[in-house]
Amino acid sequence: MANITASMVKDLREKTGAGMMDCKAALAETQGDMEAAVDTLRKKGLAKAAKKGGRVAAEGLIAVKVAGSKGVLVEVNSETDFVARNDKFQGLVKMIADVALDVGADVDKIKQAKAGSVTVEHALADAVATIGENMTLRRAAGLGVGKGAVGSYTHSSVTDGLGKIGVLVGLDSPGKADELTALGRLVAMHVAASNPMAVDPAGLDPAVVEREKNVLADKFRQQGKPENMIAKIVESGLKTFYKEVCLLEQPYVHDDKGKQTVAQALKEAEGKVGGPIKVTGFVRFAVGEGVEKSAEE
Repeated sequence: MANITASMVKDLREKTGAGMMDCKAALAETQGDMEAAVDTLRKKGLAKAAKKGGRVAAEGLIAVKVAGSKGVLVEVNSETDFVARNDKFQGLVKMIADVALDVGADVDKIKQAKAGSVTVEHALADAVATIGENMTLRRAAGLGVGKGAVGSYTHSSVTDGLGKIGVLVGLDSPGKADELTALGRLVAMHVAASNPMAVDPAGLDPAVVEREKNVLADKFRQQGKPENMIAKIVESGLKTFYKEVCLLEQPYVHDDKGKQTVAQALKEAEGKVGGPIKVTGFVRFAVGEGVEKSAEE
């Protein structure tokens, strides 16, 4: 039988909002499998879908750099938040973002690229020796548009272009570049706050959609719904799911009344921008997301 720790129960509660005893029972039932426990709670109607991402363990910074119609995000990790506030560390992260904008988002290529007279990998090693704490270039991502603009935003910023969350949003449009950039920043702020999984339902991982269908079907079966009605009820449930996880269908965070979706806000902005607007994609990095602590709390 799996050893269910208090830390595991705490994690499940944070993911689902379910009660402590319900979380403990679900973990025991699934032999400690966290994802299966989430599904078990949802089938019983005790939890909402778990938010994307997991526990944040690593410290560090996200750098956002945009030039013209392309932008990059890089995540550089440190062991403590104290180092993340260090001016030298911040300068290093900005430098790495500059290199990434030039050579692309492949981490190995970034490490081997020159930053002045030394490679990025060498610069990282020098910083480790100077500051006395381990640092790693964990990941990078790029986004570009053919015509239009790339909007960007950093949340919990320590300085311009550096923060704990970084977002890029691609807007394809023949409209005014300055208006598109300003609009892109607003949409990037929305992505930072709402953490969508995809631009629209077509962009979702089919496995994610299938899992949601199975959870909904099992939930309604347990409620005694007739089998011949379940398919229609599941389709209705999926529409609600899409409103939660798809960018264009989410309630726009900048609409005070909460009635406008992101898609509707973009449509409304077309007059001001001077042309149709299409979201080509987005990238969202949060420091340390998906990194698990190695020790129990």
